Amino acid sequence: MFNVIPLLIIPVIVYSVIVIFAGGDPASAAAMMDNTLFSIPLVSGPWAMKLGDLLIIIGMIMMFIELVKSAGTGTATIINHGLSMLVFVIAMALFLLVGRFGTSVFFLITIMALMDTVAGFVVTIVAARRDLAVGGE
Repeated sequence: MFNVIPLLIIPVIVYSVIVIFAGGDPASAAAMMDNTLFSIPLVSGPWAMKLGDLLIIIGMIMMFIELVKSAGTGTATIINHGLSMLVFVIAMALFLLVGRFGTSVFFLITIMALMDTVAGFVVTIVAARRDLAVGGE
C-alpha cells in the first residue's frame, strides 16, 4: 500500500503545516524558511542549515526514492504516477494562488513534484517498452 503513496507529499505537507501554523503574511513565510536550524563551523567559515534547506533536502531524498519506485510496471506504480501528478497540480496551484506558498523553497518542491511525475512516466514507459521488446523476440 505504501508504494502507491507519492512520497513528495511529505515535504508539501510539512511546508504547509509550518506556514499555516506560523500565520502572518507571505513575507513572514519566506522569513521563516530562512531561519537557521543549526550551524557547523568549517575552516572556510560557518555553514548554517536553514529550515528551507532542510525541506529541500527532504524533498530530494523523497524524489530519489520515488524514481527508484517508478521502475516497476504494476498497477501500484501506475496509481502512484497518477497521485504524483495530483501532488504536482496541488503544489502548483498553491504556489500560484496562495501568497504564503510563493517562496523559492516551495517553488523548488513544486519543481521536484513535476520532475517526479514526468520521470516516473518516462521510466515506466521505457521499462514497459523494454519488457515488450524482450517478450516479442
